[in-house]
Amino acid sequence: MTHSTIDTRDRGDAVNRYGPSAARPMPDAPGRLSTLTVDSHAHVVIPAAAQYMLPHVDPKRIAMVKYANDATNAVNAQQDKDRGPVAMQDIGDRMRVLDAQGIDMQIVAPPPPQCYYQSPVEHAAHASRMVNDGMAAWVAQQPDRFAGLGTVPLQDPEEAATELARAMGLGLKGVMLLTNVDGEEISAARFRPFWKKAEELGAVVMIHPNGFTGGERFSEYYFANVIGNPLETTMALHYIIFNGLLRDMPALKIFAVHGGGYLPAYSGRIDHAWGARQDSHADLPEPPTSYLNKVWIDSVVFTDHQLEYLVKVHGADKVIMGSDYPFDMADYDPVEHIVSSALSDADKANVAGLTAQRLFGLPAKKGA
Repeated sequence: MTHSTIDTRDRGDAVNRYGPSAARPMPDAPGRLSTLTVDSHAHVVIPAAAQYMLPHVDPKRIAMVKYANDATNAVNAQQDKDRGPVAMQDIGDRMRVLDAQGIDMQIVAPPPPQCYYQSPVEHAAHASRMVNDGMAAWVAQQPDRFAGLGTVPLQDPEEAATELARAMGLGLKGVMLLTNVDGEEISAARFRPFWKKAEELGAVVMIHPNGFTGGERFSEYYFANVIGNPLETTMALHYIIFNGLLRDMPALKIFAVHGGGYLPAYSGRIDHAWGARQDSHADLPEPPTSYLNKVWIDSVVFTDHQLEYLVKVHGADKVIMGSDYPFDMADYDPVEHIVSSALSDADKANVAGLTAQRLFGLPAKKGA
């Protein structure tokens, strides 16, 4: 199973399936919309940077690897073989997938392992430049179908700010950050130089997990991803809010993947705590959800009722379509997810593409 265009509706691999979701009924044909469709969450690997960093990465320090049993690591190794050579690198194959899925444009970001926060900064900085050059070159091949996000060596905030500016100069729309820097919160005070530069440049900052840092109980059943990834995003968003990052930098464009983790589904708890306890007030002048509502989240929640809830609570101006392509935990028919929901036609159009168009500054659909 290497040619990814045949996997988009594939129903059959017993080890690792790349196809329809078991979380909702799937029609025989992909969904379609006449309005602009933008997949805002997908990944492309830059192999030269990965090869350069092989001597400088200790995989055992990565939560997704550290808190996984042998069975999970074996399936993940198979996934690297399945998806690496074609689905993660071949732009012609990716365009055929977009056509099959009814997607006009895709925002491509590096995979989480290409954020090299646990490595020596001199190597991480060099590799980040390689990734960003590679992402820009990918997008430049088909700029009417792709826009890109890069990476930065966030362990050095000043270097990260410098590389963010360079990446934006290459035409990238922003960068992807992991949800922590080797266990340190990305919203911590020392990272403010990076965030100030992101606000100044109008960069989109995607935050993406790579396993949960305290995942001792997550080694079985792929829970490092199933539970750990959305929990990591949940933690990062709590800190981003309670650390005052969005209070102090209200123009930041933060995009949290996988539906924003668990926080958007249970957001009333942070407002209750803020109002009930002095130690949860955090010197926030407004309830915490007023800052959460500044964050964009994607549609990778798999069920119609969860998508409809997110749009109802957070608005179609903050929910954007995503797939997480080409991994096993991806939604392989993200347009159908929008089409099959009970959202209004206006909300479907916004979630499917118009909100992302505004966020990323994308061109209008041809003929629209």
